[in-house]
Amino acid sequence: MKLYLIYAAAALAEIAGCFAFWAWLRMGKSMAWLLPGVASLAVFAWLLTLVPTDAAGRAYAAYGGIYIAASLVWLWSVEGQVPDRWDVAGGAICLAGASIILFAPRA
Repeated sequence: MKLYLIYAAAALAEIAGCFAFWAWLRMGKSMAWLLPGVASLAVFAWLLTLVPTDAAGRAYAAYGGIYIAASLVWLWSVEGQVPDRWDVAGGAICLAGASIILFAPRA
């Protein structure tokens, strides 16, 4: 469970950091949005180092599924757009894939 919390926090930090740049470049917000955005992206990178695995690529691959699901939550909660059934189905498939990567028995 702790692993999923790390991934969820990392996803929130990454999405928030990237959204700050989106807000500045696409929504005409102030450049002041960039400072917390950069800080958020630094927190994201640090959080991924807390994942208990020997291979960074495996940590990043599993994170991808969590990121996709978190992006759909962001879409709904921040942007006010309800994910459709295809969004939900795709997110569920990605979470299943992330779980396989994280919890598969390895030699």
